[in-house]
Amino acid sequence: MSTWVPGADGSLFDVDNLPYGVFSRPGEEPRVGVRIGDFVVDLAPIAAAEMLDVHHVFQERSLNPLMAEGRQVRESVRRWVTGLLTDETERDLVEPSLLPLADLTMHLPVEVADYVDFYASLDHATNVGRIFRPDGEALLPNWRHLPVGYHGRAGTVVPSGTPVVRPRGQRPGPEGPTYGASRRLDIEAELGFVVGVGSTIGTPVSYDAFADHVFGVVGLNDWSARDIQAWEYVPLGPFLGKSFATSISHWVTPVEALSAAWVDLPGQEPEPLPYLGPGATQGLDIDVEVALNGEVVSRPPYRSMYWSPAQMLAHLTVNGASLRTGDLYGSGTISGPEPDQRGSFLEIGWGADGTFLEDGDEVVLRYTAPGTGGGRIALGQVIGRVEPART
Repeated sequence: MSTWVPGADGSLFDVDNLPYGVFSRPGEEPRVGVRIGDFVVDLAPIAAAEMLDVHHVFQERSLNPLMAEGRQVRESVRRWVTGLLTDETERDLVEPSLLPLADLTMHLPVEVADYVDFYASLDHATNVGRIFRPDGEALLPNWRHLPVGYHGRAGTVVPSGTPVVRPRGQRPGPEGPTYGASRRLDIEAELGFVVGVGSTIGTPVSYDAFADHVFGVVGLNDWSARDIQAWEYVPLGPFLGKSFATSISHWVTPVEALSAAWVDLPGQEPEPLPYLGPGATQGLDIDVEVALNGEVVSRPPYRSMYWSPAQMLAHLTVNGASLRTGDLYGSGTISGPEPDQRGSFLEIGWGADGTFLEDGDEVVLRYTAPGTGGGRIALGQVIGRVEPART
């Protein structure tokens, strides 16, 4: 299936991708669009002209109203947009609303309700265990039995391109804690999952209901202050070392665009408890690039993860915690088994006690996956530049 949009056919943002975002033009309110090639389709006027039942959701400042409509509407809208961009007879209707991406300002695509981050990579967890517990077991006893996670701060989830201010806090020292700017600022290259349809408190969400609740995926960088984290995280876990910033991509790739990317994960031993079901052990064949100041320093593979997206969702709700539209959960750092597949600078610079970020450094995360058209599609990239700590 080919598109009539100039330059889009065969690109990483071809008609088999079609991610959603929120954009604005000078003097106008933000609203919902879909990306095709180097253009954004302003969906609101087209939907109004065609009197779509859900035309109002494209006039909103976030994707939340569209996501809340559910799977049936999500799939229907995708078919409608695909038809607009592949049927030459629709060209006269669409072209006035086809806007060059370079002329637009992109915004945070979702109003984040809650943010949870997992720790789902066996290689990352093993590496971190060996770094911090060189004389002990790399993995703690619970790690292979449940997806370990922590509850983050939704209010500091920011869109790609937002500067990241070096955090201050307590840091460990030989004579006790000191206070100041983090000296061990790091990244975590992750994949984020955005919830569209919520659930009822007290009722767990089954692993086989993943596609009914998850609208799509984003690139995600869970910035981490390793020195602050090391001092505070025993016994309760990450807090100020994580809560200062989490960056996500401008674009939300709908789960339907990833239909060709599902793969079996490497395997789980022991077999998970029934609520984490063996039928939930599929992951995504997504390649990640980590670039520091323009140089690619690592290529983590998401297909090597231990815990699957559906298992993380099931565990997140097994105690009866409810989902809300706009909930975001991260995969945790994506790291593969090879040294050039590590998703944090803590691991990349292992032999040098970590390689951490300096003021002015810029980190870019890029993502690609197999597309349903036989080529590859790109997920939204995540960019962040470090700014000095503020007093």
